Amino acid sequence: QAQLVESGGGVVQAGGSLSLSCAASGASGTIFSLNAMSWHRQVPGKQRELIASITSGGSPTYADSVKGRFTISRDYAKNTVYLQMNSLKPEDTAVYYCNADGGDYDPHRGEAHYGMDYWGKGTLVTVSS
Repeated sequence: QAQLVESGGGVVQAGGSLSLSCAASGASGTIFSLNAMSWHRQVPGKQRELIASITSGGSPTYADSVKGRFTISRDYAKNTVYLQMNSLKPEDTAVYYCNADGGDYDPHRGEAHYGMDYWGKGTLVTVSS
């Protein structure tokens, strides 16, 4: 089953940096066609927040809370989206999720999926003061 897999979370001191990755994964040979990709974060008891997105053409947008500190990028060949986080603050502590919309095709099974909304399971980022 096609899914997104995040990596790179951990513990960092305030003012430090951390880089997250999120790759589309599926059965061997699965072909992905991904449109916009994005990063969201969620603190317990609060709603999930969109913090950065990047279009299929590579244009990024950021929430005010991370603008100037975080950078989103993507590797089309690897179906991967990245989030470089600099000047981290304790309030950046959250579970970070990646999201992508698009479709996939498994040539071995001859199965195609369209209009998909993929989510990763999340990776925890903790910023200590």
